[in-house]
Order: sequence, then C-alpha cells, then structure tokens
Amino acid sequence: MGETASKDFVLGVGGMTCNGCANNVRNALSTIEGVSAVDIDLEGAKATVNTNGSPSQETLEAAVKGAGYSIHEPGASLDLLQNLSTPKMEEFNWKDGSVWKQSAHNTKWCLIGCSIGDFGTIFFFQVTENPWAWSVMSIMLLAMFNGIMTSIALETFILLKQMPFNEAFRVAIGMSLISMISMEAAMNIVDVVLTGGAKLTWWVIIPMLIAGFLTPWPYNYWRLKKYGQACH
Repeated sequence: MGETASKDFVLGVGGMTCNGCANNVRNALSTIEGVSAVDIDLEGAKATVNTNGSPSQETLEAAVKGAGYSIHEPGASLDLLQNLSTPKMEEFNWKDGSVWKQSAHNTKWCLIGCSIGDFGTIFFFQVTENPWAWSVMSIMLLAMFNGIMTSIALETFILLKQMPFNEAFRVAIGMSLISMISMEAAMNIVDVVLTGGAKLTWWVIIPMLIAGFLTPWPYNYWRLKKYGQACH
C-alpha cells in the first residue's frame, strides 16, 4: 500500500486576539495524529494545517472549538470575523461542554487572583481591629479593588509563559471587568449576609468562593463562546 497523500486544510478561526491565542490554537491542532505542521495567521484569522490525509476537517475544527475558539469560513476579513452579526458565525448556544470546561478553568484562575487580594484585605482589618474605624462598605470596596488588582497581577504572571511582559500586562488589564466585579460583589455580599461584613471565619470562606465562582461563570461562558476571548 502507498503512503497516504498529504492534504492541507485552511480553517477560519475566530477569537484570536494575541500571540497567546495563536499558540493555543497551534498547540490544539498539533496534538492531533496526522498533523505535520500548523501555520497561524493571526491578522488573517486563519490556520493552515498540513496533514498526512488522515484527520478530517471535522476533527480539526473540533480541536479548535475545544480550545475555546470558533470556526468560520476562511477568507473573511479580520474585522468581519470579530463582528458577531455576520451570518458566518456559529450560532450561540449554552450546550458546548468544552466551552463550559474552558470557561470554568478561566473563572478558577480569576477567582484565585481575586481571593488573594480580597481575603487579604478583610483579614488585615480583622486582625488589626480596624484602627481607622472604616465602615463595612469602605472595607468591602477596598477588598474588591485589591482583589481585582491581584487578579490582574496573577494573570500577567501566567501569561508570561506565552508572551513578553508588556504584552502579558496589556492582555491582563484587558480582561473582563464585568466578570471580576461580579465575582468580587458576590463574595462580599455573602460575607456581609453571613457574618455582618468584613469578617473571615473558617465556615464563611467556602460559600464565598462558591458564590464567587458561580456568579461570573455563565458570563464567562457566553463571552468565550460568542467572542472566542480565551487568553486565560
């Protein structure tokens, strides 16, 4: 039997906004058996995949979607691919298990970063017995601010594995503020309801974390599924 003929596929990929995204798509495609080379055109929003002919286009597209990006017809302009009103975009739905998984992973890292600054601020005022007599609302607002700052710092550190510091910081500060603010608000509301506010106990931390994770998770799914923004 002769060797399987090589075959090239050109996939239109939506949602790639940085070199980290390009690396994510490249890695997802390169792990497929039969793929010999992957070339990512970030500006053209497409991936050219050289194979030995064994993987199907459906297999390649599934890998791209599993990495948190969408598939479009190649050849469309980058602006068109980023405009979700185009009919070439995949119809949005809430049933994509791979996107739920990826968005949960993204939410987890955001929660870790937010919790460091948030819990640290509350703990400081708790152990120092609030020397400046700040109100509960003031402490909670400061905790939310510090939580967002530590989340951005952690995200920058994670992205340093994929890109230089300047680009990593730019991507980190471009993360969804809606997601982080809703996460912080949910955690602090739970704290206020259960303890009266600005208090950490061993039994309140778990419900705070659960609320902080569940509140922005559907939004992060929607953002990832619809816009393909997955630089976490």
